[in-house]
Amino acid sequence: MRIHALAPLLACLAGCGSSTPAPPDPIDEPDPDLTAAARAGWRQQVIYLLLTDRFRDGDPNNNNATGCYDPANPRAFHGGDLEGVRQHLDYVRDVGATAIWITPPNRQAGNTGSCGYHGYWIDYTDPADDALQPELGTPEALDRLASDLHGAGMRLVLDMVVNHSGQTARLLQQHADWFHAPATCSTLGPPQVFCQIFDLPDLAQERTAVAAYLSALQARAAARYAVDAIRMDTVKHVLSTYFRDSFFPAVRAARPGAFVVGEVFEQGSLAAAVPYLDAGFDSVFHFPLYAALVEAVARDGSVDRIAEAIADGIARVGAARALDLVLFVDNHDVPRFASLFGGSVPQDEIRRRLLLALDLIFTLPGIPQLYYGDELGMLGAADPDNRRDLPAWAGDPAERAQPHPGSAIAGSAEIYARVQQLSSLRRSTPALADGGYRELLRQRFATSPNVLAFARGHGADQRIVVIASARSSSAVRFPVHDLAEGTVLVDELGDGAPERVEIVGSRLSVELPARSAAIYRVAP
Repeated sequence: MRIHALAPLLACLAGCGSSTPAPPDPIDEPDPDLTAAARAGWRQQVIYLLLTDRFRDGDPNNNNATGCYDPANPRAFHGGDLEGVRQHLDYVRDVGATAIWITPPNRQAGNTGSCGYHGYWIDYTDPADDALQPELGTPEALDRLASDLHGAGMRLVLDMVVNHSGQTARLLQQHADWFHAPATCSTLGPPQVFCQIFDLPDLAQERTAVAAYLSALQARAAARYAVDAIRMDTVKHVLSTYFRDSFFPAVRAARPGAFVVGEVFEQGSLAAAVPYLDAGFDSVFHFPLYAALVEAVARDGSVDRIAEAIADGIARVGAARALDLVLFVDNHDVPRFASLFGGSVPQDEIRRRLLLALDLIFTLPGIPQLYYGDELGMLGAADPDNRRDLPAWAGDPAERAQPHPGSAIAGSAEIYARVQQLSSLRRSTPALADGGYRELLRQRFATSPNVLAFARGHGADQRIVVIASARSSSAVRFPVHDLAEGTVLVDELGDGAPERVEIVGSRLSVELPARSAAIYRVAP
């Protein structure tokens, strides 16, 4: 049996439903060694995003280093630091994550009414001092974190910013001409690139001196801290030519194997990301899939949105690159998934939908990324509420089994266990990490239009995933042409679907409870 990736999937956009589709065309699976990300093993990773200041306090002596410590203020420092991350690597590893993405540790410039606890308001200066924010720790603390991560077989993802500085960055006084003037920026080209976002001074990367300054600074950081990957902030607000001609030559020379993923915050399509992938990025975050998960799962819409986001992504970037895209259910720039529901939605229902969204990011093509607290069902509305401290009880199994109203939805222990299970499956299953993708069923024309089934396959390793996002149980029957009559499949998820099912008449019949999923493998 071979599961093929692109042509049958695109054909399904024209009308796959409960009717019998034609057998798939003989298109090869994506070559797992085709991209840099695959060669570096990133498809087997699970990324864990955390705000360093909101994770754990490992060194209380640095909490008020610059006078902006106030745990009661959501826009001030709360005490988390690099040492706290280092001391709690076991927690992240227990969740099942293999790579930690930390927000920028650079020294921050002041901004009106807030402190740069998040790291995105860098106090650039010339000559660059490469300083870290004192509340977060020292360069030596980051060295220790990187060393311990690598010693544990884990990876470090360092967040970087080249689009803008903080409002009071020293570089503004030293080189005003290194920034785009707000009054005239729109005459230079697309305002999205040349004008400010959030009133943050916009760096002029098209100037040779600015490009050289920024790229050298980031290259030094990549080499100094032996980073395994870079997450680049606000990518779509920077010329792609800067990355192609300056950033990547410098960073690749300093840290040749680094995996670089860009934030192209466009929820409609991956079209805007393609120029940046072509400029040298290994990956981008799959924001269109995030939008589809919100609409289909959180808002109780059709799973067609999910299928279409996957199909569009493959069509835009190709089947191999699609395996390198980063998938997520929420992050530090959007409300937490568990907080997207109105007060009338029961806690059990919210938990079921969150679990379903997590099932999807671990089984669809791409690299799963957790946001700290996803494993608990943490609550949090829009910024800064979505950046609460990781609860003190997070690492205690007995406490996770208790309700924590206002902090997380009910059932944190169940969510934690599911994330562990999905992470383990992801790391041990080539079909889910490197496998081709083929849509098998999308019931958009059926009575219950919220079931999606798809196949993932890598060589002899095959999986069939069925997602039921309907409000009630769903009985579905769909063709599986590549499995022999009588083949028995066994569910690996245990979410209420039949444990064993059989191919009869070249079809698979399965009944799933409401808001549930199944991951089937061929029985030995």
